This record gives sequence, C-alpha cells and structure tokens, in this order.
Amino acid sequence: MLKQFDRKAARARRHRRVRVRVGGTGQRPRLSVYRSLHHVYAQLIDDETGRTVAAASTVQLKFGKKDVAAAAAVGRALADQAKGAGVTTAVFDRGGFLYHGRVKALADAAREAGLEF
Repeated sequence: MLKQFDRKAARARRHRRVRVRVGGTGQRPRLSVYRSLHHVYAQLIDDETGRTVAAASTVQLKFGKKDVAAAAAVGRALADQAKGAGVTTAVFDRGGFLYHGRVKALADAAREAGLEF
C-alpha cells in the first residue's frame, strides 16, 4: 500500500533542522522567508528579544502576481527597511523551502540592495 506524503509535515521537519543551526541576534537578525501559494513574506527577527525588526510582503507592496519579480521586490523593500533600522547583516532562514525560484530571488535582491548574509 502507498503511503501519503504530507508536504506540510515535510517542510516543518526541514525548517526545524534549519532552525537548530540558525538564530538571530540584535546585531545580526534572522531573515525569515515564508512562501504561500499567493504571496511571499519576509521579516527580520531578533530571536533574543522575540522582536521583529523589519518586515515586507507582496500583500504590503500590493503585487497582483506571485512571480519571481514580486519576490525580488519584497527582498529590496526588506533591505531598505533594514537600513532604516540600522541593520546591515543578517542570517538567512529559508523556512524549510528549497533555495530556488522565489526564495532565491528574494535573497539575491536583498543582497543587491545592501543586506549582507
């Protein structure tokens, strides 16, 4: 008999594996990425205090499409907010998603906009 594959559980396992090694501090917050079917969300999190330093999403930017260009715009917006908050470096947390497509575009755009990780 075939077993059913639970995508959410598999992503949760991958995310847990990543989070064991990756943590954010005040000087170097964690850049957390979440990719839904319709939108892309990213935020810089200081795990020591449990505070969100900066956040951006396609919902906030009013993007109608869910493509790579929209994810890149989120990365640029997040990097701009980070500069305003005085953050120049971060630790990348892909959230259990593959580093490919929209996740990679967001990371590359944030790097180009001046965020180091």
